[in-house]
Amino acid sequence: MGPRASLVMSLALGLLLGALSLLVMLPAAQHLRSLQDGERTQATLHTAGSCMAGHCQVKFEAGGRTVIADLPVGSGGGKQSAGASLAVRYQADDPRVVAREEDAGGGGAAVLTALSGGAALLFLTVAAVAAIFLARRPRSEA
Repeated sequence: MGPRASLVMSLALGLLLGALSLLVMLPAAQHLRSLQDGERTQATLHTAGSCMAGHCQVKFEAGGRTVIADLPVGSGGGKQSAGASLAVRYQADDPRVVAREEDAGGGGAAVLTALSGGAALLFLTVAAVAAIFLARRPRSEA
């Protein structure tokens, strides 16, 4: 792979990881933190799946009715099977906005934000070095 291909690939990966960090994981971490003061209750894992990607649902009682709510992107607990009991926090005015109590600090999503942001900076630095290398390289005769 030549220096131009390295430049393009590093730039693309850096921008992609930066976008993931800023547009997906940072808002997910902030959303999870916003539920720290929410109502606490016991819930049952209704649908197990990839909780970090937002593919888990919990079932609980709120305001005298049964609620089935999606856990947000950045949630932990993906290794638990359906039917497992867990503590959740939800917004009193909208019980469908819920997060596992352990995730209410933004933990997993905050770590992924930092990791993808750091990787983005690494790839953008490699792209900058490749651009400098290409700019200083003597031009070859055609």
